[in-house]
Formats: sequence, structure tokens, C-alpha cells
Amino acid sequence: MSRVSKPYEIVERALELSTADGCVVIADEESSANLRWAGNALTTNGVTRGRTLTVIATVDGSEGAASGVVSRSAVTAADLEPLVRAAEAAARGAGPAEDAQPLVTGVPVSPGFTDAPAETGSDVFAAFAPALGDAFARARSGGRELYGFAHHEMTSTYMGTSTGLRLRHDQPNGTLELNAKSPDRSRSAWAGRSTRDFKDVDPAGMDAELAQRLGWAERRIELPAGRYETLLPPTAVADLLIYQLWSGTARDAVEGRTVFSKPGGGTRIGETLSPLPLTLHSDPRAAGLESAPFVIAHSSGDGASVFDNGLPLGRTDWIRDGRLEQLTTTRHTAGQTGLPLAPAIDNLLLEGGGEQSLDDMVAATTGRGLLLTCMWYIREVDPATLLLTGLTRDGVYLVEGGEVVGEVNNFRFNESPVDLLSRATEAGRTEKTLPREWGDWFTRAAMPALRIPDFNMSSVSRGV
Repeated sequence: MSRVSKPYEIVERALELSTADGCVVIADEESSANLRWAGNALTTNGVTRGRTLTVIATVDGSEGAASGVVSRSAVTAADLEPLVRAAEAAARGAGPAEDAQPLVTGVPVSPGFTDAPAETGSDVFAAFAPALGDAFARARSGGRELYGFAHHEMTSTYMGTSTGLRLRHDQPNGTLELNAKSPDRSRSAWAGRSTRDFKDVDPAGMDAELAQRLGWAERRIELPAGRYETLLPPTAVADLLIYQLWSGTARDAVEGRTVFSKPGGGTRIGETLSPLPLTLHSDPRAAGLESAPFVIAHSSGDGASVFDNGLPLGRTDWIRDGRLEQLTTTRHTAGQTGLPLAPAIDNLLLEGGGEQSLDDMVAATTGRGLLLTCMWYIREVDPATLLLTGLTRDGVYLVEGGEVVGEVNNFRFNESPVDLLSRATEAGRTEKTLPREWGDWFTRAAMPALRIPDFNMSSVSRGV
């Protein structure tokens, strides 16, 4: 774009063009870099860049304010005015917005609002790539084949509003997934990591972990469906509790539609959900898991409102010391339900367990139990209980007398994360983890491993 090439200039120009009663403009500048490998060798790498512009127009009416939202990528100077007009037309053609609120005011200008966007590139892998090459060599000598990918992206978000907000947030996001296979492909193991900059990932350590799991899988044991004492690793705990977080909207609970609805009316806030002193919280300033410190809403939905764009965010405890503390609200649903304002935040941490590693928890298993690697294909069965079903993947191992003695078949499970918290007997050390199922949408999580005495493996699965 010639006259408005910088993100903040695009935001300012769109606001100048607006004739609506209110306007929010969000410019997302995105860059990404990736590596892929198969059979202990790099196969592809690439770098991409892009821009997405979202214009939210609000129009006041006798029955309330309406909103219109239009997003487009690769916007040029010639596209800018038509984009603004399209958002205004959408607002004027819509009925009053249920979530209408005055646009946010009183927030200072972010430092660096007029600076160029942050970018990533292939140099983010400068130290990681040689370490990965060393892991390839070790895997090759050990009779393993490594597959996987590394992805890093940087998104600089610039937000401006007709009420004076000028906010900016730079969000790095990195994921690493590594899969090891035996040469005959009969055995497979997976490990994943989330990272901000690839300086805190260790391919050698991950390869050693996978080599151990492939060794465990040399002995194969068939087990029937049933309830088993089960160790859920942090990645599996994250996948379950992220879904619980997404299901924790206050209005749905008040209206009697979720597991957090109280029989006879109201919500279960204040009820004890776990006998363990666990605290589930989100915090935009959590070390290593930092996320946007203000609301960024490109659209309205059950847990978000475009009218809330720019609201400052702080730590929110969803569960505190085992007790349900808060459900997600926008300004609109907080007013509806009478609950405190608690917008969604883009990370999730579960703390309050012990200092035991997953290996320590395996060693403390006195009887017979299962150790999972991860879950996938998770789907909701019953929102009233938050019953979920899904499959185990890339290794389920039998633990006897504190030692892993072999790999067992995969299972389909049927469990509710809320119910699991009530039955958990032990929580280990909280650590950063990558959700396997939701890693494309939600990567900033820190979880402990959990011991569940009677995890429901509802049927045997013959999948991977």
C-alpha cells in the first residue's frame, strides 16, 4: 500500500474514512516460518507473511446499537474505503446487537503503536536446526526414524477505535511436534512442545524420551475395555481442561445448558470441584505463556463481544483451591447474569499439585495402571455433564509395580473433565505443555500430570 503502508497508518486511515457512530479497526500483521522432516531428514522449509484487516462498525438506533464486521486479507489502498463501507452497510442492515455496549474508552496508547510490526523468519531456528540434525544422527544410529515439524509465527496486532484506543500486542507462537517410528512402522511415539522462540526446546531430550517409549513398545499386551488407574500426562490434561474452559460461559450455565448449571437455577460457582487444592487460572502476564493483555475480538460469540475490544485483562481464577470461582463473561453477559466481568484470556494454567514428575508418578504406582501419551479426536457427547469421547494415540503403556512393562492397545474413552477433577487423587508438577488435539488453536498451557483411579476406557480402538 503506497500512502498507508504501515499498520498504524492503515488503522488511522480506516478510522478517518468511517462515518458510523462507532468504529473499531484491527490490523493483524502475520509472519511465519516452518521446518518439516521425515525419515531423519529435512524435507521442506518456508517463510510466509500476510496482513488481515478487520473493521467493526457500530450504528446507533432507537432500539439499540447494531454492529457490522468485515475482515479481509491482502488489503490494498484501493480496498480500504470499500472495506469500511461494507462494514457500515452490514451494521445498518442488521438488527440491534444483543451484546451492544458503549465502546471502551480511557485506555492509554500502547508503546510502539507507530513502530513496524515484529517479524519472524528462518533465523528463529538458528540454534534449533543444528540440534535437530544431531537428533537425526542419534536416531539413525539407534534404528529410529524421526518425523515432524516446527512452526513459528509472530502476529503484531494494532487496534484503534473511534473512542481513542490505540493498542498494540506482539504475539509469538511456536510449536514442535516430533514422532519416532521403528523402521517397520509397527511402533510409534509422539512428543510435542510449545515455545515462544525455540530457545527452550531440546530435540535431543525429546528423542531420548521417544527412544524409551519405542523400547517399551517392544512388548505388546492386549487389554480389554474397562476402568483403569490412569496417569494423564500434561498434554492430555491440557486438552481436557481447554475444552472445559471453552464450555464455561456464564450465560449458558445460568440458562441451564451446561455442566456448570445448578439444578433448580443459577450456577455452580462456589462448589468444590476437586478434593485437591488445584487452581485453574488464566493470566496474560504468566511467564513464558504471555498473551494479549486486552480483549481482541474479531467477532461476537458465546464468550466474546466486539464491543469489548480493548478491555484490559488481568489474572482470572476459574477454579481456586478446588472450588469453582468464575465463568467466562463479556460486559453484556456479566450484566445479564449478575456475575463479575471475566473475559476470555488466551492461556490456561493448572497449579497446586506436588513436585512429582511424571516419572515419579509412574514409580509410585503400586498396582497396575496405564500411562497415556496423548489424546485426539475429542468430541462432546453430553453438554449437561461435559461428557467427552476421544481416542488415545501414539502409545498407551502398562505400569506394574512402579515400572512400565509394555505397550497396550489403544482405547476410546468416555470422560468428563469436571468429573475427572473430582476423582483425581494426585497431581504432579506443573509444566508448559502442548495440547495435541487443540494445538492448532490453543498453545499456551501449563499443566500437571493427574492420577485418575478409575479412568473409563469404554472400548478398544484399533487406530494408531
